[in-house]
Amino acid sequence: MSTGEQKLVDSAGDYLYAVKDGQPVEAPSWNSCRVMLTSERLILSTNGGKQAIPHGKISVLDEEDIPVSLPVETSTATPLRIGNTVILIDAQEVSDFDIEYCRAALHDAVILAKYPAIVGGVVQDDAAWSKARFRFDGDQIILGLPENERVSFPLDDVGTIETASQQVMGEQRPVVQVEHTDSQDRSVETHFSGMDWHAQALERLLGHVIEDRQNNHELTEMESQVLMALYSGVSPFEMADFVGISVDEVEEIYQKLLEIGAVDEVRVRTEVALNAHGRNLASEAMNEQ
Repeated sequence: MSTGEQKLVDSAGDYLYAVKDGQPVEAPSWNSCRVMLTSERLILSTNGGKQAIPHGKISVLDEEDIPVSLPVETSTATPLRIGNTVILIDAQEVSDFDIEYCRAALHDAVILAKYPAIVGGVVQDDAAWSKARFRFDGDQIILGLPENERVSFPLDDVGTIETASQQVMGEQRPVVQVEHTDSQDRSVETHFSGMDWHAQALERLLGHVIEDRQNNHELTEMESQVLMALYSGVSPFEMADFVGISVDEVEEIYQKLLEIGAVDEVRVRTEVALNAHGRNLASEAMNEQ
């Protein structure tokens, strides 16, 4: 490995070529290998040698995006596109290889960040793009910004993500807009950009976090109103008057929201605070209005 390169995953596994050099493989079969992920590349090691593929040449596919039908079982494998080749990886000791791959592709990467781009819904006109060192520490995202500034927030604190294509430092680039809370408990947005594969890995990773947190709870109309009111800054103590129901009914809704993990209890009775899951649900409810 090169200087500074970190080994992040090392697992027994198998790989299979579905498409090679643009042509479907006629009789695809699994081949045993050692699967390694580093901060710079994917390495497939067999008795015949090693294939080392830089992250910048790889994009993760969904199973339905595999361009050919395969006669073998692939449900536990992760499809990757490398140029005009599609290869499937099954790492036996990794439960979610696609997510571990995205973490590895981002770990210690130098990307572009704008922090904070938005605070409490207000665009920060003086915010500028700068290079940032993106690092994971367990489930914490850590950004190393210029002048030794350090920003961190938990993956689970991400409320919503959106993607766009914007002018960034004179080039049209993908931008991933990530809502979370800062050290002052304010709702802020950090915007990320870089190469296409940076944006894809970040969108996929954070999208998985949000999707995994959902529990298929369908909000009632009143629950949606309460969440949207909390999201808009209405005090929990003023909620009954604001939405036009009794204090006891508000308490019941708070209890339901606590049970589904959409709010955190601040103190016993009447006071709650939205967390990342709640902000995501509130945002979805607003979009449906």
